[in-house]
Amino acid sequence: MVLRLVQFRTKDGARQVAALGNDTNGQVVEGVSSTYALAQMAIANNASLAGVVAGMGLGETVDIRAALAEGRVMAPLDHPSDPAHLIVTGTGLTHMGSAEGRNAMHKKLSGGDELTDSMKMFKLGLEGGKPGPGEEGVQPEWFYKGDGASVVAPEAPLPSPAFAQDGGEEPEIAGLYVIGPDSQPRRLGFALGNEFSDHVTEKFNYLWLAHSKLRACSFGPELLTGALPGAVIGRSRVRRGNEIIFDQPFLSGEDNMSHTIANLEAHHFKYEGFRRPGDVHVHFFGTATLSFSAGVKTQPGDVFELEADAFLFALRNPLAAAQPAPTSVTAL
Repeated sequence: MVLRLVQFRTKDGARQVAALGNDTNGQVVEGVSSTYALAQMAIANNASLAGVVAGMGLGETVDIRAALAEGRVMAPLDHPSDPAHLIVTGTGLTHMGSAEGRNAMHKKLSGGDELTDSMKMFKLGLEGGKPGPGEEGVQPEWFYKGDGASVVAPEAPLPSPAFAQDGGEEPEIAGLYVIGPDSQPRRLGFALGNEFSDHVTEKFNYLWLAHSKLRACSFGPELLTGALPGAVIGRSRVRRGNEIIFDQPFLSGEDNMSHTIANLEAHHFKYEGFRRPGDVHVHFFGTATLSFSAGVKTQPGDVFELEADAFLFALRNPLAAAQPAPTSVTAL
């Protein structure tokens, strides 16, 4: 049986969790106010999320679409007490075709036949990103995005910093994790995500990739428990007023990737600092579809709209321009 989890707030502002199957109406999970709490119960009892939800019992019916329209749906996983203990990261060049746009962005001006670093990394993934049982696969490109403060709820604006040169969507699947008291990661499931980056900054020089990723992101509305389908077929749109200025399919799932999810996870969680008990991790798995690669220049007010066949709800976020925030360093 399929189990999906949605975090939302009641009209009075109280946190609740809804459980869904393949119906867009959910039922309140009794006795908990967060997906994080459910995960901690599952870890403590060596149980599955589905087993814990069944044991808690289900209450009143919730219209998730109405909650989305009213802006009451939250990201499907957070750290309720301390956003600094949620770490957002990702991997790139993991999908078939994902190197084409990147290579064009970073192509050497010499015009020679030498492979760019992007193509070299992509080639490594093709050759060693899907290791056999007991084998170690090649490590992917990796980047850090921020902590829980960088996560924007579904339907809420994605703020682009005043100094940004671009704000573009990246339609991806994200893995959602909680680290247990034994320092071992537990995957709760997967969510549709908009990894949102500054592609103009990245294009200027590949060494600015790290800067381009320090942006907000969004994922949800639902957390899909269990295995991700081998092939995920989605659609990425950018709406401007009453017009759709970008509309292309995107593919994900391991059938469309040059790395296994297990390999991406192994190379992320091999670092001790990412196995701190109690921490939450949101790890984006990459994409091959960008409106930026199609020549789209986004502007405040544009709406990013992502949907995929593995998920019931679309992920929508308007683009917003953040106000300048002058910073000065004072010596003590």
